[in-house]
Amino acid sequence: MSFEEDVAKAHALLQAQAEAEKQDQAQIADPELASAVAQALVEVRKQNPLVASITNAVTMDFVANAQLAIGGSAAMVYIGEEGQALTDIGSALYINMGTLLPLHEEAIPAAARVAHETNTPWVLDPVGIGIGGMRGRILLDLAACKPTIIRGNASEIIALASLWAVPMTTGALEHSKRGLVRGVDSTDQVDDAIAAACALARFTGGAVMVSGKLDAVCDATRVVRVFGGSALMSKVTGFGCSLGGVAAVFAGVADPFVAAVAASCAYKKAGTRAATRSSGPGTFKAAFLDSLYSLDSSEIAERITSIDNV
Repeated sequence: MSFEEDVAKAHALLQAQAEAEKQDQAQIADPELASAVAQALVEVRKQNPLVASITNAVTMDFVANAQLAIGGSAAMVYIGEEGQALTDIGSALYINMGTLLPLHEEAIPAAARVAHETNTPWVLDPVGIGIGGMRGRILLDLAACKPTIIRGNASEIIALASLWAVPMTTGALEHSKRGLVRGVDSTDQVDDAIAAACALARFTGGAVMVSGKLDAVCDATRVVRVFGGSALMSKVTGFGCSLGGVAAVFAGVADPFVAAVAASCAYKKAGTRAATRSSGPGTFKAAFLDSLYSLDSSEIAERITSIDNV
């Protein structure tokens, strides 16, 4: 597909989203949740929560800049003892499994244990689950530390639920056995992962974010769908990783479900706005950070399109 076709596709998606907004904004799916999401952004800007991040080396810069743009503080760490120390004094911890080094086999579980023992919120992004033995061993260790929020694409969420052997329906379990991860890309659709996401949320007592064209955010009893964004988000590496980092910022000031919904709403709103101010992936990335920075609490919850009980 040519650059011109990519741009045309992005603009067509924007038009479709604009029509959807006209229909969906007339009715707020859950006014109480919308109010809590708006207040979460207010608190982020007021408290400037510090997040210690052990994250993907490829996308570290984008993760840090997104955390700063939304209103948080970013501390990126490699060494285990630094991760533990920053987790102990920070507002939240973010662990992204994207680019692992041998030292991470001890450093990542150690930081997660500190977060668990000190009741510090922490976010897990199980990028590339199923690739390599060390990644699987680390993720198995992390189950005992019960992440506050898990963020992944549909295939990653299905695979993690299978790895941790969390109880779910027979149909969901069968699907988890045939879910595949293509690098860091998903071969499954968001709705395919709802059962696995809710099962993980019941296991951890937190929230699970399933990222896609239409995001789903689950806890043990609810599923929220969040619309918006842009096709250009798939043309820039790091949007999923940075979403997890921003979820950690919100987790420092709000309960897990509200924090996860707020992060998803912020990304979808900023992505939609940035697409109208850019001509391609490079300008889109800059416009996206600007849009996160200028996001107002009065508009963040516009992205919620539905909420269902499960």
